[in-house]
Amino acid sequence: MGNPNETRFAQAVVVSKVTRRLLPLLFLLYVVAYVDRINIGFAALQIKSFLNISDGGFGFAAGVFFAGYVLFQLPSNLILERVGARRWIAVLMMVWGLISSCMIFVRAPLQLYALRFLLGSAEAGFFPGIVFYLKGWFPSTGRAKTVALFMAAGPLSAVIAGPLSGSLLRLHRGGLAGWQWMFFLEGMPAALLGLSVLLYLTDTPREAHWLSLAERDWLIETLQQESSGSRSPVPTGGLAEVFASSQIWLLVVIYFGLNCAGYGITFWLPSLIRDLSGVGTVTIGLLSAIPYAAALVVMIVAGAHSDKSGKHRWHVAMPAFLGAIALLSAAYSSSVRGLVAALSIAIVAEFSMSGPFWALSTMIKPRCGAVGIALINSIGNLGGLTGAFVVGALKNTSSGFRGGIIVLGAALGTAGILALLLRSQPNDLGSQEPAAAEITS
Repeated sequence: MGNPNETRFAQAVVVSKVTRRLLPLLFLLYVVAYVDRINIGFAALQIKSFLNISDGGFGFAAGVFFAGYVLFQLPSNLILERVGARRWIAVLMMVWGLISSCMIFVRAPLQLYALRFLLGSAEAGFFPGIVFYLKGWFPSTGRAKTVALFMAAGPLSAVIAGPLSGSLLRLHRGGLAGWQWMFFLEGMPAALLGLSVLLYLTDTPREAHWLSLAERDWLIETLQQESSGSRSPVPTGGLAEVFASSQIWLLVVIYFGLNCAGYGITFWLPSLIRDLSGVGTVTIGLLSAIPYAAALVVMIVAGAHSDKSGKHRWHVAMPAFLGAIALLSAAYSSSVRGLVAALSIAIVAEFSMSGPFWALSTMIKPRCGAVGIALINSIGNLGGLTGAFVVGALKNTSSGFRGGIIVLGAALGTAGILALLLRSQPNDLGSQEPAAAEITS
């Protein structure tokens, strides 16, 4: 396949086959995972009064999920590398599905905190494990688009979760409140889908008998060349190198700001809409789906354009600036229409950053593998805890939700500024100058 046209054709054929085989199931898994993660925002419409919990306490309950994420991220991904993605992801899904369903037994705030922490602990290895898994199947030239397609499950799950959760909140049967039925019925699919992972996923391209021998050989050779840095050799990285990398820590802080804004909006959006409009749970669910429906389309386009242009850094920074401006506008909105419009822009911007961000992160110190990805994702996800708690804590002040939303906007704007700084330290990328230019362009 030395001819450039033949190489491009081979890549298109193989990547298309791999995408059709793997992405539909992975997409569905992430939809289920994201619904279980964010449905507490809809539960807030009932569970706060049931548990007599304050806004700050609820914000902590929503965000403590990410404390479990941080503590168990690295161990979970090290186990994944040892036992394989297929088996470990299956185990994680069955465990977190059962934990989510057990929310029906919550009778006190401390129980809610504990289960949310355990849910985060169980989900800790899922997303970075999938990103690492995709890295083992897709060449770097198509990775941002692939990650963006996979991560489109995030906004789609929010589109689904809005009307579904809003409707389930009205279900009062068998002595269970609506929020209890919601947790149970939305948690069980994860436990059941864990079994499908064992039966369907393939651990590595070498085991992909659904590819022809020539296609397997080409894919394995291409991925090995990228991993070994045939264009610019990269020294083998370990924990010490990961923790010493200023570039990786810069990515950590960027992802912190992204998650601070993203989850701060997601967990509080139903309450924001109710406070401003007073409408019922079904209408809240429908209105909350609008921003994520828009994000679903834009993030795929942004990921594809990022791959085509190679300017991943700018595809992180510019949406961050746009989202920050939108959040500042949302903070001063006095109507549901203005609020939903401004938050739609902010959510679209935040989600469109995801594909380019993870493509950029997998290209920095590629030999560090799952450890580098896990570090970025684990500590960066503390932004979810911070954003959810800050909005709830500041809601009790005279400004209501305004102060918290302004903080979220500042976090997203800071992430944009730091994304531009990635190009200022090419030597930290773990490669020679040509590769550094490719990564930071």
